[in-house]
Amino acid sequence: MLSALKFAKSIPAAGALRSVQQRAYAAAASGEVLKKTILHDYHVENGGKMVPFAGWSMPVQYANLGVGASHVWTRQNASVFDVSHMLATRITGKDRVKFYETITVADIENLPVGSSTLSVFTNENGGIIDDTIICKHQDSLYVVSNAGCADKDLAHIRTHLKDFQNKGGDVDLKIIDDHQLVALQGPKAAAVLEGLVGKSLQDFPFMDGRFMDIKGIHCHVARSGYTGEDGFEISVPNRDTVEFTKMLVADPRVELAGLGARDSLRLEAGLCLYGHDLDDTVTPIEAGLTWTVGKRRRTEGGFLGAAKIQDQLKNGVSRRRIGLLVQGAPAREGALIYSNGELIGKVTSGCPSPSIKKNVAMGYVKNGLHKAGTELEVEVRGRKQKAVVTKMPFVPAGYHKV
Repeated sequence: MLSALKFAKSIPAAGALRSVQQRAYAAAASGEVLKKTILHDYHVENGGKMVPFAGWSMPVQYANLGVGASHVWTRQNASVFDVSHMLATRITGKDRVKFYETITVADIENLPVGSSTLSVFTNENGGIIDDTIICKHQDSLYVVSNAGCADKDLAHIRTHLKDFQNKGGDVDLKIIDDHQLVALQGPKAAAVLEGLVGKSLQDFPFMDGRFMDIKGIHCHVARSGYTGEDGFEISVPNRDTVEFTKMLVADPRVELAGLGARDSLRLEAGLCLYGHDLDDTVTPIEAGLTWTVGKRRRTEGGFLGAAKIQDQLKNGVSRRRIGLLVQGAPAREGALIYSNGELIGKVTSGCPSPSIKKNVAMGYVKNGLHKAGTELEVEVRGRKQKAVVTKMPFVPAGYHKV
């Protein structure tokens, strides 16, 4: 049997990059000027292959490691991802929690200070406008959402913010543009960061956030990520970002990684990509994200689309997000899913898994055909291939537990 690394190297480069390049939103439009993170030149100097993604020029891979090999390195060691294209905001004011509970499904009121939660912005019909991470601090909320949705998110938030303020609400929003976001991911990430801060991080739970000094650089550090591994997302002052990244990469346990590995890692972890696995027609219940809807919120509502979501919680849904193991060629986004000849759904993400050496996919099917072990077929290049519904994540999570 091929080792994980040999399997990763056996994945054709064009195939490994295809799904990411297809996800380059509209940023590749002719004549469009791409935005650059502060690390852009550093990526190029280190052999980064730059591609348009969500209006930004971002590295999809590096010269020293292909996508598959970078994926395996992250699962076994630690990798640095530039995620500075993400939208980071700080929400202040005494009514900040009350306001954010009108536009997200999270129970922020009962979230402990220092803790974070994955949530979603919803529309009036319960559809997902975007997914987001909310970290609660003593005097503010630190919120990170997707780059590809930044303009849409801000327009939505500001519209409701203005209405809230006009009714006397005390809340304000500030875009955090004086910091860059760097993700350190992998089972050795904690050991690397402990070496820089000079103390154990054993008491730092996954999904918590702290302000920390790292070699004299004041950072916001969240123990979170998008790979299924332990890791940290670190907000670094603009002026220190390049040197900070060099400091991380100087450790022999750390390599640079790009969008290609990030995409296959998140898919193995069963994590959704907005615009593909999630959109504004999909509710959190259909997406298998019921757990993001706080128990108090399920009863009280008070957020956009609450009536639709409460009805689905009570009466069920017509479709469900599932994971699939696919025989034959990889089933990629758009592949149709069948049961006994009946079209029942389609694939939203798919790729060869370097970790388990099988083709994995994610998609939506009719309710009732979503249970693990259900045998289905997926149409790839005009041919139907066997597939079986399987529980996600495809690869066990490596999140740190205290």
